[in-house]
Amino acid sequence: MNFETFITCAVTGSGETADKHPDLPITPKQIAAAAIEAANAGAAIAHIHVRDPETGKGSRDPKLYREVVERIRDSGTDVVINLTAGMGGDIVFGPGENPLPLNPEGTDMVGPIERLVHVEELLPEICTIDCGTMNFAAGDYVMTNTPGMLRAMAAHVQSLGVRPELEVFDTGHLVFVKQLIKEGLLDEPVMIQLCMGIPYGAPDDPLTTMAMVHQLPAGAIFSGFSIGRYQLPYVAMAALAGGNVRVGLEDNLYLGRGQLASNGDLVTRAKTILEAMGARILGPAEVRQKLQLTKRWG
Repeated sequence: MNFETFITCAVTGSGETADKHPDLPITPKQIAAAAIEAANAGAAIAHIHVRDPETGKGSRDPKLYREVVERIRDSGTDVVINLTAGMGGDIVFGPGENPLPLNPEGTDMVGPIERLVHVEELLPEICTIDCGTMNFAAGDYVMTNTPGMLRAMAAHVQSLGVRPELEVFDTGHLVFVKQLIKEGLLDEPVMIQLCMGIPYGAPDDPLTTMAMVHQLPAGAIFSGFSIGRYQLPYVAMAALAGGNVRVGLEDNLYLGRGQLASNGDLVTRAKTILEAMGARILGPAEVRQKLQLTKRWG
């Protein structure tokens, strides 16, 4: 059991959820407000994607990231900023016997350094790196992160002095994390997010969770989450396994059956669960010290 736990709130994500929740944060103003709301509820870290304000679809536009980050920083809210670098690794194959050319609808594949442009410009304390290629959900979509791409991203993030949060979706991804450590591309403490219950990655049952924990590199600091209706039960699972937790509208839209949530609601519920288990919730300053983060503002 982890009795000193920090909460990450993933406030919006990039999935096809804009039409499923009337208050999903979409504009930079809304996303920044959601991060501030989460911080006020007890989240030490805000994990941030941006969306096209017109369509609600996920975006890589650095201008949108800049507006979100500047709004958070200008608010004076103390929260660790964690920007995704997962966008730009999306391939959708053509149907059936015609996988090529790729389907332009949904394909967004760019080089590893281009995926980090917003990180280089804004220098958040943390950015995410998805540590493997995966058949992600249904259809012909593949989340694509080759070893070469990941080495380039890890090296660039290391040179920027930003802490990578390594997103792992299966045990093989952890094997590659260990290889990056061996090659000197990750600085200690290594920060890992166990992304559980996502089709078709590692399931979120207790035995698989503990198998993932067993494969963690020595000294790693980890968090874990699941999605949908299992997000809140998994708060207890992650803490019992020795980790930290993540909640938020990126991964789950509901507080209970038929009850749409806000990010603040989900953080408050996670905090209630953890405190009932005897855990103390760490604040942003404590998390910066624990993860050896560099804050370049405020």
